[in-house]
Order: sequence, then C-alpha cells, then structure tokens
Amino acid sequence: MRPLAVIGNVNVDLILGPADPWPTPGTEIMVDYDELRVGGSAGNSALTWEGLGIDFQIAANVGTDQFGEWLHKEFGERGKRWPIAPTGTTLSVGITHPNGERTFFTTRGHLGALSWPEVLDMLDVRQLRGGYILLCGSFLTDTLVADYDALFDWADANDIRIALDTGWPIGGWTEANRAATRKWLSRCHCALFNEVETTRLANSVEPADAAHKLKALMPDNAIVVVKCGPDGALAIGSDNELVKTDAPPVFVADTIGAGDVFNAAFLAALAREMPLQQCIAAGVHVASKAISTVPRRYDSHDLDTMPENAL
Repeated sequence: MRPLAVIGNVNVDLILGPADPWPTPGTEIMVDYDELRVGGSAGNSALTWEGLGIDFQIAANVGTDQFGEWLHKEFGERGKRWPIAPTGTTLSVGITHPNGERTFFTTRGHLGALSWPEVLDMLDVRQLRGGYILLCGSFLTDTLVADYDALFDWADANDIRIALDTGWPIGGWTEANRAATRKWLSRCHCALFNEVETTRLANSVEPADAAHKLKALMPDNAIVVVKCGPDGALAIGSDNELVKTDAPPVFVADTIGAGDVFNAAFLAALAREMPLQQCIAAGVHVASKAISTVPRRYDSHDLDTMPENAL
C-alpha cells in the first residue's frame, strides 16, 4: 500500500440540534442533541483512516487554549509535534435542522497560522515517497496557501501525489478564488470536490461536464472525483473515461464531514492501487456507513468487504 498523509485544517466541532424553527433573536430554545468532537476536513479524514486501521501522517496545528490541548490529546503521538499558534483554537458550531441540512458558525482561530516550514518539519518525507497527500482547508489556511508553490515543488521532487479538496470559499466562488483553484489543480494528481463546488468552479451545470473541464486543467494522469451525496459519486481517470457509483439508501443520522470520510476511503483504496470504479465505491460505502451510525463507525475490514451493489 502506498503511504498516506493529510495536511490542513483540524479544529473543534460543536454539534447542536435539531433546531426547528430557527429561533427569533433574543430568545432561547432547547435541542435534543449535542456533541463535541474533532472537526475540520483534515481532522475528519484522519479519524477515518484511523478507524479503518490505516497508517498515515498528519500535519496540522492548534491554538493556545484548552481546545488546543484537547486536540493534541485526541491525536496522541501524531499530534505531539503540532505547533501551537498564539491564538484561540478554531471552533465550528454546527446547528442541525430536521431536514438534514445544517448551519455553521466558525471562528477564524488558529488555522490561518499554519505555515509550510511547520508542515515540512512534521512530515517524514522518506516514508511518504511514492504516496499521496490529501491537502485540504485551502481557504482557511492562509499562511500555508502563500507557500503552496513550494509545497507542490517539494511533492514533485519526492514523487508524492497531491489530492486537493479546497472546501467552500468563505467569499464564494469569485473569479479570484476560481483562478487560484485552477492554478492549484494544475499541480495536483487528484481533485476531490462535491457536486456544487465542481459545477460552480467550472461554470457548468452538469457535474460530468464540469469534471471534464477540471480534468483539462490538470496533468494528463490526473483524476477528478465529484461527490454527489445521495446520488453517489463519479470520476474521470487518466484515460478520460467516466465511471459512476450509486449510494445505498441509508437512514441519515449526521452528514457533517461526509465528504471528508469519502476522501479518506477513496484515497485508501487508491493507495492500494484498486481500479478507479472500486475507489469511488469505497468512498461512497464508507461515507454512507459513517453518516448512518451514531457514534460513527469505521471498520478496518470495510475496504475488503464492500457489498456487490457498491461496485
């Protein structure tokens, strides 16, 4: 299996809900559920790999407060070398709604302080050669983004393939954000976006058409993956052939971080050099299981025992 690593945003998620209707300003409502947990795209993907029993490296940072100490402890040995930014830890409060949608309120916190020299110091490049790095939280990690060219150069020099999931831009898909993302994609081996992100980025209505447009921006052997939620996923590989997989019908308990879970399972299958069809099926299968279980389940045998209808 090829080695795996993730770089980017690890923060704290406080999930509350369901809230219905949305409260009037100045009032208070009671909700039935709350959970404090590791969050952020990098954090969710790392927990998935851990649950699947897969070895990996992670480069992230934390703030100076008790939330930062808690995140350090949650990741054990992997979190010991994380730098501490001189600010509070980023906190995201997610309010769930009865229809499965959610609203987030997020503080800027520590994420913007993560730097490329810090990331480089946390990674064992010798063990990563020939592997994959998941790069996420691009619109939250400002200091690191300023050195993305250096990161891409380093990855190329060490035969490391970058998989990119930027997340949704805080200011939306402005032309500046599109231009920046297109530039990053030109250096990446894999794009991992959801359906709305893909179509907005490519200025295209159809996900498949949008995926082809993104593929044209990337190296010849690149892969574009579009995560379509309850409709499964599609992907375009180095041969430019489109492959799809459906999602199974499940009782949805919590969709927060589903795309991050997909990313981790997809890359785990890719690192095992499975065919692209099986890779997106693995992502859909593991993500579907995660969103339908409380607490979330990630079983080490999931990549080996996918049901036939997941392929």
